[in-house]
Amino acid sequence: MAGNWKMYKTPSETAAFFERFCPLVQDAAHCEIVICPPFVDLDASLQAAHGSNVEIGAQNLHWAKEGAYTGEVSAGMLAAVGCQWVIVAHSERRQYFGETDETALKKICAALDAGLKPIYCVGEHLQDREAGKTQHVVGLQIQNCACKLAPEQFQRIAIAYEPVWAIGTGKVATPEIAAEAHSFIRGKIGEAFGAAAATACRILYGGSVKPDNVAGLMAQEDIDGALVGGASLDATTFSAIVNF
Repeated sequence: MAGNWKMYKTPSETAAFFERFCPLVQDAAHCEIVICPPFVDLDASLQAAHGSNVEIGAQNLHWAKEGAYTGEVSAGMLAAVGCQWVIVAHSERRQYFGETDETALKKICAALDAGLKPIYCVGEHLQDREAGKTQHVVGLQIQNCACKLAPEQFQRIAIAYEPVWAIGTGKVATPEIAAEAHSFIRGKIGEAFGAAAATACRILYGGSVKPDNVAGLMAQEDIDGALVGGASLDATTFSAIVNF
């Protein structure tokens, strides 16, 4: 169960969140819990989560180890401060900041080299779904990035399916729609890496996940967790999702 805070919270707000959140999820042994705050909140998050069952990730990274890349942060830097996870190619990075499958692949490789666990995001826009192109779009995102990893690299990543039309809109894919996409993704993984790898890969659903719909989503065989946006900003709400 991963929370993506996007561009919200100051360090003091972050500390206050963890003070409330950690006790609410301390008995959650059924899943890994990850919070991905903005870069400026990483230190506060790592300090507040120390000794708890909550792990910390970043929302993005650069593929180079170092260099003249003003405003960027490397995988090694994230690992050095204590991050364990990193989100790669979220739809907002694709939409606003020019992320492609090719740059995502470079970022995943850099993250793995630094010992981070990447969450690779895929998903279609509303016009793609309405045109019947969901599998084509998502299939290319898997084929052009995740499937280009070596098998030993692939087994260390998670995938998040996020239909772009359901992110922050209040719309949510029905459990059946989400399950169909997850099953398709697992099938593509099986074609590339074999049935065992497909079964082992964790595929998360993201897109307006709330306490009142999480149980139905998690009941689907191919949905292994959630990447939660807005609902992860409130300690009580996100703990209800974690403890569904």
